[in-house]
Amino acid sequence: MATKEKVLNVFKSSAKPLRPGEIAEQIGIESKEVSKVIKELREEGKVYSPKRCYYALK
Repeated sequence: MATKEKVLNVFKSSAKPLRPGEIAEQIGIESKEVSKVIKELREEGKVYSPKRCYYALK
């Protein structure tokens, strides 16, 4: 499974906005990688930031 899919799955299973570090812990990769994926997802319009450093699905 691609990293992007793993990140999306974590977002789908969460009821609250998440920080990149929390996602990284759950899927076992570095938070820098998660931040890159979140940036791509934001550009695609799939993720937004309800407050600083937290992200959620649109």
